[in-house]
Amino acid sequence: MTPPAEHRRPAGPQEPGARALLAHFAEGDPAETIHLDEVLADLEERAFGMVLFLSIPTAFIPGVAGVISGPLVMLVGVQLLFGRNEPWLPAFIGRRGPHRLAMVKFRDKLDPWLARLERVVKPRAHLLLDHPVASAFTGLNLIVLGLLLSLPIPFTNVVFALLLLLFALGLLERDGRLLAVAWTASVSAIAVFGVLSGSLASAAKHWFDMAF
Repeated sequence: MTPPAEHRRPAGPQEPGARALLAHFAEGDPAETIHLDEVLADLEERAFGMVLFLSIPTAFIPGVAGVISGPLVMLVGVQLLFGRNEPWLPAFIGRRGPHRLAMVKFRDKLDPWLARLERVVKPRAHLLLDHPVASAFTGLNLIVLGLLLSLPIPFTNVVFALLLLLFALGLLERDGRLLAVAWTASVSAIAVFGVLSGSLASAAKHWFDMAF
């Protein structure tokens, strides 16, 4: 008997990876603003990874991370939690985005690392990306990370930014195994910086009070 075929998409042209996309968006007038709506066009479900990718530069900056990156990451997380296939952005966010100069600096810092990662990161284990339970678990992790990123917890911005990079690459490159690594690292970080420090509970209470 022939074993069932692995869950996969039909073969098609190779989609550009994170490194190629970053290089593309870094080209042009450094003073130009890259609108998120334009960036996400035609990326389909990979667009979730691109939104996370674009939230990373500000995630490294204390204060700015809580205003920009945290809410944006939570927005992505909520949509994945409820099973959206492509991200929805409010118009006032879609018309905004990073300056191209920021993307140039981001590209220059990440390019050597992305070049190494390209050797091991590849589309695989799509069940960990596409299954509703897996997608919801990714969304839940991102919601909590976004909450923690919005809080002034000392010395955590770099940790959370690197976690976002793992999630972004897993979603952009369609690599389910890398996404599983991101889950493991995220749960560990949430336990250490969130639950043990009491920050997660205070964040949840703050958002609950705002909502109700």
